[in-house]
Amino acid sequence: MRRWIISILCVMPIFFSILIQTKSSISRYLPSSPSLFFNQLTSRLCYHTTTAANMSTFNHPDYNIPVTLPDGLSQESVLGFYPFSNWLSTLTRSLSLQSSNRSHPFHSDPYSLRSITIQSYDLFGASRLGFLKLQSRITNSAGDHLPGAVFLRGASVAMLVLLIPDDQPPSTDERYVLLTVQPRIAAGSLEFVELPAGMVDDEGAFAGAAAKEIQEELGLEIPAAELTDLSKLALAPRDQAQEELASAVYPSPGACDEFIPIFMHERRVPREQLKEWTGKLTGLRDHGERITLKLVKMQDLWREGGRDGKTLAAVALWEGLRREGKL
Repeated sequence: MRRWIISILCVMPIFFSILIQTKSSISRYLPSSPSLFFNQLTSRLCYHTTTAANMSTFNHPDYNIPVTLPDGLSQESVLGFYPFSNWLSTLTRSLSLQSSNRSHPFHSDPYSLRSITIQSYDLFGASRLGFLKLQSRITNSAGDHLPGAVFLRGASVAMLVLLIPDDQPPSTDERYVLLTVQPRIAAGSLEFVELPAGMVDDEGAFAGAAAKEIQEELGLEIPAAELTDLSKLALAPRDQAQEELASAVYPSPGACDEFIPIFMHERRVPREQLKEWTGKLTGLRDHGERITLKLVKMQDLWREGGRDGKTLAAVALWEGLRREGKL
């Protein structure tokens, strides 16, 4: 028994010496508080929660960034998906400005895009890629990261269609706006009031897409040349030191790439025809559209479409451009 005690007493100094050295080494890597440690731990874990055995990875040919794909999604489909390529080129441009612009808030320790993991996708029809949900990993040399969850759906267009009764003088303020009322399941609504809007196919012309949506949803044939791009009129030309963002409204930039230029068309119509549009059913039935038209006074538009970001943006653009004499 005595020998055991002597042996333990001889080993204990060595044990405590190793323990102190180990604690000192670990403390250099631990955050200063338990809450900070938890936040850093969970932030790192979030990048791995969707990784599965059936995923594949390739290096992007233009940016040399690893891109991980879920089962069933090909490299060719991703590289040919315009919303993905447009988002990636825009982000790459913005990241490059950190180093070239000394006044940039991240100039001293710039962030870099390390990897992209595509977690899920939706198809339009049998094979056309429609939506992507991905996680991008963006960090700097200190290990800090930027939130990188992205839902890619691409650009859309919105239309502000103003109708003036033809029995009013040119100086009249009596204007009416056509709104759509339709199911928007993402908002939990079956009667969502909003400006007419629609997605843009790939790199299609925005004015042409707007004219097409006006015809489909409102039943009006308007040449693209007669549409006014309010977003382009309001936003100044891009400086070389600025980011290459679209001249458009970004309704949900915290999670989605969608941007929406807002177009306007104004025309004089017989007063009797105004009544015909109210309650009219439109939309492409084979695309699942169930649209009812609603006619409101321009002065009431901010209230009638107050839940729709496109409507509020259109009101702000129209009023601001009129104050500056651009409309």
